[in-house]
Amino acid sequence: MSDAKKPGVEEMSADEKQIRAEFEALLQDYLNSNHRRKVELITKAFEFANQAHSGVKRRSGESYILHPLAVARIVCREMGLGSTSICSALLHDVVEDTEYTVQDISNMFGPKIAQIVDGLTKISGGIFGEQASAQAENFRKLLLTMSDDIRVILIKIADRLHNMRTLGSLLPAKQFKIAGETLYLYAPMAHRLGLFSIKTELEDLSFKYEHPQEYAFIQERLDATEEARKKLFGHFAVPVDKKLQSMGLKYEMRARVKSAYSIWSKMESKGVSFDEIYDIYAVRIIFESQLGIDEKNQCWEIYSAITDIYRIRPDRIRDWVSRPKANGYQALHLTVMGPDGQWVEIQIRSRRMDDIAEKGFAAHWKYKEHNVEEDTELDKWLHTITEILENPNPNALDFLDTIKLNLFSAEIFVFTPRGDIKTLPQGATALDFAYALHTNIGNKCIGAKVNHRLVPLSHPLASGDQVEILTSRSQEPQPDWINFVTTAKAKAKVDYALKRSRREVAREGEHKVITALKNAEIDPNTGELDKLALYYGFPKREDLFYSVEKGETVLPENLKKILKEKTDNFFFKYLKQALGVGKTQEEDASVEEEPKEKPQYDKKRPYILREEAFNRNYVLAECCKPIPGDDALGFINDDGNVVVHKRSCPIAMRLKSSFGERILSTEWSSHKTASFEATLEVKGIDSLGVLSNISKIISEDFNVNIQRLLIEAKDGVFEGKIKMKVHDVEDIQKICVKLSKLKSIKSVGRVGE
Repeated sequence: MSDAKKPGVEEMSADEKQIRAEFEALLQDYLNSNHRRKVELITKAFEFANQAHSGVKRRSGESYILHPLAVARIVCREMGLGSTSICSALLHDVVEDTEYTVQDISNMFGPKIAQIVDGLTKISGGIFGEQASAQAENFRKLLLTMSDDIRVILIKIADRLHNMRTLGSLLPAKQFKIAGETLYLYAPMAHRLGLFSIKTELEDLSFKYEHPQEYAFIQERLDATEEARKKLFGHFAVPVDKKLQSMGLKYEMRARVKSAYSIWSKMESKGVSFDEIYDIYAVRIIFESQLGIDEKNQCWEIYSAITDIYRIRPDRIRDWVSRPKANGYQALHLTVMGPDGQWVEIQIRSRRMDDIAEKGFAAHWKYKEHNVEEDTELDKWLHTITEILENPNPNALDFLDTIKLNLFSAEIFVFTPRGDIKTLPQGATALDFAYALHTNIGNKCIGAKVNHRLVPLSHPLASGDQVEILTSRSQEPQPDWINFVTTAKAKAKVDYALKRSRREVAREGEHKVITALKNAEIDPNTGELDKLALYYGFPKREDLFYSVEKGETVLPENLKKILKEKTDNFFFKYLKQALGVGKTQEEDASVEEEPKEKPQYDKKRPYILREEAFNRNYVLAECCKPIPGDDALGFINDDGNVVVHKRSCPIAMRLKSSFGERILSTEWSSHKTASFEATLEVKGIDSLGVLSNISKIISEDFNVNIQRLLIEAKDGVFEGKIKMKVHDVEDIQKICVKLSKLKSIKSVGRVGE
């Protein structure tokens, strides 16, 4: 039989043709960079990976090798990395998915590539494992690997970016999980590494899958207003172009439009409409550096030229040229009044600054003969992360939250009495500064002098402050300190010190409780200690020990009277239910009834949220209180029940990141008989009868029951919150539209409690 007649050959040759075309495109990307020419090594890595993944398909039906090829192209073209990273990207799934070992990779491609592939294999399946208990450990591995070779996390981010670009082929529940953990951790990580364009794309793709209607609405509005923006930019650019050309500069000037996710976030946080977002676009001026002229001076010369043409807004100058951000970002930002009477933000950067802004620390390699110098801001940040890992929070979710504190923070610069500069997140306090200096200084801190003035530990610092920390040998961390700190390092240190102190106190209390039991001729076994703890309302024995030592709980002389109750009596059952405590061993032995079987859920189809005879097949989450019509998802709790959250709920984001296997996509059924709580926030001009008009529209026009109405008027304006019972989101939207037509009302929208 000829090749042409063999079944599948045409299909295979088409696949092979596509694979070869992608590989050629990768080589072209590499040859267009200024890295050393190691085409043979990259070709060898591709041929090896292609053979290892031969015959394997992705869920989309494409050959699997196209995924490593796409990741390698992102690493090369969008991050600016060289042959070591490209080869590692091509090989990143080989050890996990095939029979080959890290040793095989080392033998063929050397120890450095093998080390990076090993790091990527160890954190396979994303930062989070399927089990929550493994999650903190996986993340710890990731961060420790980062300190070995930053390329591991850069390739991991590239891997996640390609997965997000091809997310459409997965089931909705899986989409929510991946989008959730992307927004929760990968986007902030990309931001901290200075990968601005990748961070923006990760956010937008997550937003697109989590809130498709809102995403489509914003994209439509951006398309509809594009012509007006072009016109605005044209008017603005003409005199600036003329001036910069007369200065003999080589430059490009372009308009940058805010991302859909950024616009939505601002609409949500500020409670405003699309038309009320005034910084949708900014102007970026990127100039070519001139030999012998300092880049910083060139930035200020362009600044001077622009402010000769347009009136500046002094409170909006941001000098990231003199003092770059911790992720390496450098630029000079200013805001001026444009010719059409609108404020326009301008970002001035050199070509080098622009590369670093778009490609992050990877771009440093383009401007250095060797790898990035060790003493960079990034290494300092990684050192901070490693410090947190020394005393990690055992709770996986809290641990991730602590780490995340350091990812998205804007910075302030604070001086020691000697004039040394310390970089801290915005909102950092005097106590944060003390812990930034040294753990012992933080633990012994009693106060601070800011600009020679005595302030408490909770005093928030500002850029330029000079801070002197006051300490005392007798000082120890106090429980309220956890509310005084904002940095991840300080929170971890305070938490560790408090837990250690609490354990020591509980140990002393344990001796007292055991002695009291022995005096009452009771065997101090775990069962008796648990019963005693339950009697006093403590879910754990350790809480009872702590309370006894602190004198908050006083044990009676006759302990036998308390403990003669059987563990299965009504009182103990009630306490256990209230405190959420599991059964004791004795109770387990006495219960003969079969445990209830947990319901099974089909994750391939949306879970329909039904309401029949006032019985729901779901539970509403108290944190965000979704109502029918909200973008929602389901979380299967420990009891097997479906708890419904809004997709944008911060708690839901944590659940998606950590318990992806328990997430369900959901659909609301008709809920015309049931009512749900919702709260509206109303603002406007105070006038006679405004309150009665609002009440009349809600109660009479829509037949909606108002539960609570709080309105406060001051200096001619009012604002208030109205809590009501509605059927669904449509009710809310109709009420908002009707209320907004009242002359005295300036804004109305739904808010949380």
